[in-house]
Amino acid sequence: MSYGEAISFGQQAILTAFVVAAPVLILSMIVGLTISIVQAVTQIQEPTLTFIPKILVSALAILFFGPFMLGLLTDFTARMITSIPTLVR
Repeated sequence: MSYGEAISFGQQAILTAFVVAAPVLILSMIVGLTISIVQAVTQIQEPTLTFIPKILVSALAILFFGPFMLGLLTDFTARMITSIPTLVR
C-alpha cells in the first residue's frame, strides 16, 4: 500500500464519519440554539434545561436517519474489505 492509498482511505473514513454524524449533530445544535435564545429572552438561566430536548431530538434523529447512517457505514465497510486484495502485493 502506498502513502497515497493510505491517505485516500483516511480521507474516505473521515468524510464518512462526518456525513454519518451530521444529521444528529446539526439537529442537536439547532435545538440547543433555539433553547438558548428562549432562555436569553425569558431570562431563565437553568443549565439543565437544554439536556432533555437535545437527548430527545438526538434519539429521534438516530431513529429517523438510522437506516441512512447504517447504509453509509455498510457501504464504506464493504468497499474497504473488497479493496484489501488490491492492496496486498
